[in-house]
Amino acid sequence: MSIFDRFREISKSESVPTGPIEYLIVGLGNPGEQYAYTRHNAGFMVIDAMAERLETDVKRFKFKSLCSDVTISGKHCILMKPETYMNNSGQAVSEAMAFYKLDIEHVIIVYDDISLEPGTLRIRRKGSDGGHNGIKSIIYLTGADTFPRIKMGVGRKPHPKFDLADWVLSRFGKEDMEKIQESCKKACDSLELMIDGKIDEAMNKFNS
Repeated sequence: MSIFDRFREISKSESVPTGPIEYLIVGLGNPGEQYAYTRHNAGFMVIDAMAERLETDVKRFKFKSLCSDVTISGKHCILMKPETYMNNSGQAVSEAMAFYKLDIEHVIIVYDDISLEPGTLRIRRKGSDGGHNGIKSIIYLTGADTFPRIKMGVGRKPHPKFDLADWVLSRFGKEDMEKIQESCKKACDSLELMIDGKIDEAMNKFNS
């Protein structure tokens, strides 16, 4: 083993999470290849981007989700992609919260928002479901709406009569996908600040 390989091994061992879970980072979406890269899966895309940044895989199945233990801003966190399908996202979130005895303020939800243009982020400390079925499920099963969240702009319907389900389950065009990929990086930066207790800084820097 070369000295460079040894340094890489040491670096990996230092990044292994230890201690109790402090945050859940939950990206919302639908499982299955047919839903990959659709508007409704913007939350999944952020989790994948964060996993890539941290050089990990979100593959362990627990809490009806694909999960990965990670360290972000010095805190032991879990990245989660619920496998419940969007409308039942609260099942995964409430189960993980109960297991780790976490307060709702330590659960960060990342999800799509059709009222925002692609590439736009909106960070909030709390809020209503805004008509989003995944958020509606989480609020119903946790009994609270005071969880911090990152809304990922995915664009409005092209016409008021366009079917909403068809729109959110449609894939991004090339130009919009480039914007989404850039916003995923910003969302990861936001998560690092939020977990470090700097949600105001994240909002000031990334809300648009």
